Amino acid sequence: METRRLDVFFYGLFMDQQLLIAMGVQPTNIRLASVRDFALRIGERAALVREHSGRVYGVVVSLSHYELDMLYSEPSLRAYRPEAVLADISNGEVIAALCYNLPEPPSSEEHNTEYASKLRLAAQKIGLPAEYIASIH
Repeated sequence: METRRLDVFFYGLFMDQQLLIAMGVQPTNIRLASVRDFALRIGERAALVREHSGRVYGVVVSLSHYELDMLYSEPSLRAYRPEAVLADISNGEVIAALCYNLPEPPSSEEHNTEYASKLRLAAQKIGLPAEYIASIH
């Protein structure tokens, strides 16, 4: 029996396919994507905040329920909750996807320069727009 897979928008370090594989999941159907009306905010980890005319870039991948449970059972990720978003895929398609986000985003005063540096590298690796990469701090 085939396991059902869900489309998930990742905007943090989980954009890196090798990291996902190292964590024991097998991402499929990987596509560059963005989500409108949000901005990236980095505290201890990445989160999204509503921002009119904002855009956050990342990837949409297909994962099973089991794989998502495994990823988000790690203690530092347990606070993240799934939300529905519309993801603009790089081929022009718009799809519904899950997006894990914090119910309470980090404050704008929080900064994690180490995480931001790793996120910029991951974004470069997958080919996100240069101006977006430059905005990650």
